[in-house]
Amino acid sequence: MTRWLTALVEELRQRVSNDSFWSREIDRLEDAQKPRTALHLAVFVEPYLQFVLDRRKTIESRFSCTRCAPYGSVRPGDVLLLKRSGGPVVGICQVTGVWYYELDPGSWSTIRSGFAEQLCISDPAFWSAKKHASYASLMRIEHARDFDPLPIAKRDRRGWVILSRHHEQQDLLDPYLPGVRGQRNFPAA
Repeated sequence: MTRWLTALVEELRQRVSNDSFWSREIDRLEDAQKPRTALHLAVFVEPYLQFVLDRRKTIESRFSCTRCAPYGSVRPGDVLLLKRSGGPVVGICQVTGVWYYELDPGSWSTIRSGFAEQLCISDPAFWSAKKHASYASLMRIEHARDFDPLPIAKRDRRGWVILSRHHEQQDLLDPYLPGVRGQRNFPAA
């Protein structure tokens, strides 16, 4: 683990020290004997950030025109740091299920009808703004909690950053098959 990542994990450990679940999960980030849990930085705008922290939003989504993170990069058990757009990291949650889609009319229908409530999306303008996307990553999230703000020096426009990756051997077992259209589902571990 790099020095900056070790320092970040230590900052997280201090912020969640009073939470037994998160204390164990932070330890897993550093456990070299087990398949590694990946750590991701997810940038949120309001009101969605607050919906996650309030545990109303139980599915996070990211839509893109290209195969970019988090598409194909997130697994159940991974940890998401919740960063306020233009601000600090203010919370954490865990991914417990993942669905990847190469978007077509059928998958759009599945996402809208099956996940809109858990996504906390009621505004039709959201769907209209995403209509040019070709890929979707949906993640079931649990154990959301806030903590004292943690400044992160992030200056680019990416809404998703992979801070630590899965163990290389685990990636070799990736069930995603490039070029196959439709849903790729990673059930909870």
